[in-house]
Amino acid sequence: MRERLSVPPVDVRVGDLLSRMTLDEKLAQLGSVWVYELMEDESYSSKKTEQLIKNGIGQITRLAGASGLKPKEAAKISNNIQNFLLNHTRLGIPAIIHEECLSGYMARGATIFPQIVGLASSWDPELVEDIASEISRQMRAVGVHQGLAPVLDVVWDLRWGRVEESFGEDPYLVACMGTHYIKGLQAKDIRNGIIATGKHFVAHGFPEGGRNTGPVHVSQRELREVFMFPFEVAVKEGKVLSIMNAYHEIDGVPCGASRELLTDILRKEWDFNGFVVSDYYAINMLSERHKIAHDKKEAAGLALEAGIDVELPRTDCFGNPLRELIEEGAIPEKTVDEAVERVLRIKLHLGLFDNPYVDVESIAEVPDTPKARELASRAARKSIVLLKNDGLLPLNKEIESIAMIGPSAESWRNLIGDYSYPAHIESLIEIAKRRTFGIYLPKGIEISTVPIVTILQGIKAKVSPATKIHYAKGCEISGGSAEEFKEAVEVAKNSKVAIVVVGERSGLTLKDTCGESRDRAELGLPGIQEDLVKTIYGTGTPVIVILINGRPLSIEWIAEKIPAIIEAWLPGEEGGNAIADVLFGDYNPGGKLPITVPRTVGQLPIRYNHKPTGGESHWWGEYVFTSSKPLFPFGHGLSYTKFRYSDLKIEPKELNLAGEVRITVNVKNEGSMKGEEVVQLYVNDVIASVTRPAKELKGFKRMTLEPEEEKTITFVLPTDLLAFNDRDMKLVVEPGLFNVFIGSSSEDIRLTGEFRVTGETRRAITSRTFFSKTIVT
Repeated sequence: MRERLSVPPVDVRVGDLLSRMTLDEKLAQLGSVWVYELMEDESYSSKKTEQLIKNGIGQITRLAGASGLKPKEAAKISNNIQNFLLNHTRLGIPAIIHEECLSGYMARGATIFPQIVGLASSWDPELVEDIASEISRQMRAVGVHQGLAPVLDVVWDLRWGRVEESFGEDPYLVACMGTHYIKGLQAKDIRNGIIATGKHFVAHGFPEGGRNTGPVHVSQRELREVFMFPFEVAVKEGKVLSIMNAYHEIDGVPCGASRELLTDILRKEWDFNGFVVSDYYAINMLSERHKIAHDKKEAAGLALEAGIDVELPRTDCFGNPLRELIEEGAIPEKTVDEAVERVLRIKLHLGLFDNPYVDVESIAEVPDTPKARELASRAARKSIVLLKNDGLLPLNKEIESIAMIGPSAESWRNLIGDYSYPAHIESLIEIAKRRTFGIYLPKGIEISTVPIVTILQGIKAKVSPATKIHYAKGCEISGGSAEEFKEAVEVAKNSKVAIVVVGERSGLTLKDTCGESRDRAELGLPGIQEDLVKTIYGTGTPVIVILINGRPLSIEWIAEKIPAIIEAWLPGEEGGNAIADVLFGDYNPGGKLPITVPRTVGQLPIRYNHKPTGGESHWWGEYVFTSSKPLFPFGHGLSYTKFRYSDLKIEPKELNLAGEVRITVNVKNEGSMKGEEVVQLYVNDVIASVTRPAKELKGFKRMTLEPEEEKTITFVLPTDLLAFNDRDMKLVVEPGLFNVFIGSSSEDIRLTGEFRVTGETRRAITSRTFFSKTIVT
């Protein structure tokens, strides 16, 4: 049993507060308010504050992310709000202030790191933790206490617009990266960190038709072993303090109304002792979208009894509708008390009652310090995946001329993800104009951002003074006609190499092609971008394609014809410099794909860890007109050097059901350039009582090797990692033979072996180890 957060002094304080609270004061702790509702233009309004939160409040929504405030301005308003709550409400209960922090603190002047799919491509959990720690520092400095990240969704449908927010298709990789993100945000002492929020519970990444919030169709076994796994690890290993429900339904029951998910599994089975927040407007969706409630009142009852503690982003269903339910006796007040207790306990552990204020004068005008930018740069370089290279890369800095072509070659906006500050403010402005969701923004709000290095800028800074760079946009992300190609063709013909930068634009507006609610029915390059690539290829000038995108794209023609392809995802503020470093060999790429890249959308869902009958068509194997194999497999990524794998050792060859096996391999850099390799361990259960995946990731390690350097890596694999749900849905480890695969990707397997587990089936597993250990010598 994990040690609980609660300790006697906290319980005493919670009990005392709860015993003195009126029903209105209790309900206030389960609600929230947008920060701009407490403002008059760009200033704090004591009058509005008195009107809206006179009974206290549970949370303040998006202090800076929805106001456009500079750091010091945001901190002042934070202090004003907390001062009112502590000194001008009856009980003096401070508020938790939450913000988005997916690819950095979503606020003016904050660092914009690579989007999460890029961080997943680094296969570097320690890097992810460092980034989350920096995000936590920037947020806590201005008075923020909770971040609505990380996304722990395992993605199995690439049409879904939020693919970019995820750590990919594999539950082990998602769990590992997500847990390190949580640890970075929350810090060793939560008083020095911020609350992490695991979302979206659960299976949000496999919606019907790839449509955001669409129904999810999964079996109980897949739900447990794949989609719940990262959340279970987040609770038990990461000690995450908050969980957010998903919007969708599973087998007729919306996640926001599922007591099985939010109480029976999350709290009773996993021993989660934080609080559950609703995704924005999710409670009202039970009535308006899901149609399982007649009105807000009924929706409030369903959500509260299921286990949602706090309604975000503003009090609606948990206000007067919930009060009416309680006054009518339809919901016992004890149920409200349980949710309030959870909220108060976290507030006490955060130290808010002792000091909710921040030192305004110590706050930097720009949180994006040189140290933070260096971290963003390192993250961007590590996120880049070299998909293909026929010897064209790296380029010589003394090259005579370069043609820079494509809609993202000179654009800083296209390098950032949907929950970065500039992209999100665009969406809030659009939503406010449409009067959607009741959002009204301050008059002075503006899309202001930190300096973001474009790819054109990065290349100009990298090449010799004699190198001529010719630029032509060629086309837009979407729309346009081939008439726009003329200038691009001319600059390509007059250059030694053409770098064509194509892809998607991330955000939440109608002009964006990826991001939340920007789902697609096909996966090719948007608009006429592929035609642009084909036209430039036709000039005879060697072509390098750089992809700036939020999801894997089907680019079969490009993969076949173009000699060099770089996957840069949405690399953030230092993206241009990082890409230039890779192009000219100042950095040897080592990123690996966290998601399988399909040839065509018709292959979906496609993933490496398919079942024995998956992955091909019986009995011919291929589709009628195309291969059933992926375009690029999970874990794929090339380097400018070569790595040799040798001397696989598996000890012991036979072990009992509660033991561990040590899998050792030597890896040598046989090239002349320093490089980074991600060594990947996969396991297959040969014969089991239920079908098992063809292979499953059970360990990985990114390591750096100098030319001719050799290192030994040992994976210590506990048998806990072989557990699965049997026919009775009991978690077990069965005896049997297990295949071992060591490789550079899920398909590029360099060494194979096996070991055997003996004894009787181990049942009733209540606690387990979730990750293998790695030792590098």
